[in-house]
Amino acid sequence: MIEKILVAVAGRGLCEEMFNMLMDIPSLQQTSVTVLHVVPPQVTSDGMAEKLEEGGRILAQAVQSLKIDPSKVNPRLKQGDPKTTVCQVAEEEKSDLVIMGSRGLGRLQSILENSVSQYVFQLTSRPMLLVKDDIYVKKLKRVMVAIDKSEAAKQSLQLALSLVKGVSGGEIILVHVTKDLTGKSTEDSTASAEKDSVLAPAVAITKQMGVSYRCVSATGKPGEEICRIADDLNADLLVIGSPDRRPNVAKSFVDIDRLLGNSLSDYVRVYAKCPVLLARTVA
Repeated sequence: MIEKILVAVAGRGLCEEMFNMLMDIPSLQQTSVTVLHVVPPQVTSDGMAEKLEEGGRILAQAVQSLKIDPSKVNPRLKQGDPKTTVCQVAEEEKSDLVIMGSRGLGRLQSILENSVSQYVFQLTSRPMLLVKDDIYVKKLKRVMVAIDKSEAAKQSLQLALSLVKGVSGGEIILVHVTKDLTGKSTEDSTASAEKDSVLAPAVAITKQMGVSYRCVSATGKPGEEICRIADDLNADLLVIGSPDRRPNVAKSFVDIDRLLGNSLSDYVRVYAKCPVLLARTVA
């Protein structure tokens, strides 16, 4: 259940828009929010003072734009490295969800350009909602969930159902993609998809919750197919499981192998044309 949200703002307004759309969801009406803006260290004291003043304005504008009772808002202006500071504040606040903007950079480019969202994606244990700079934020009615046999997928389904339940016209889109390394893509009809042994348990849970749904069973490259289906069905939000990706031996270091690898959630983070919610489970 989402009770505490951390919104990391940078002055572009997309995260604030995303938060306001979430506030239309009945299950989130009692949510509290921490609004965070981080000012990186500057070379001179005058430069630091100027950036803190600018940061204060960004934070104030963000708070004013939120559609929530002001008593439920905790504004925080912090000085430091944005990458580590967002992670630290998320842990301090015990945030149930972190909302961040994303430029949608690829894995290697993210490293080279010091991407804050990619770093947080790697190291936080908290669910993340990434809002890319080039997307249009919409009301959340059609929520798509990538389903497989993993615990992360089960977590994703529960999170998605909690968002859609009670939303007028809300619908869950349950999607299972079977990997086909040849790149050949196929897709079953809704009736056939409901017989998919992986989707069947998710369908049963969704029916029990009384949530409207549709099913898609496809074959192909999972990342590409998930992004294509989300685009074809005009999904407002895509929820996908993403295990805690921190290394077991050294939790304070970025898992470079995972960072450069072919993680499904990483692919979707980059290429989906709608906001992506990464549901966390401990690996």
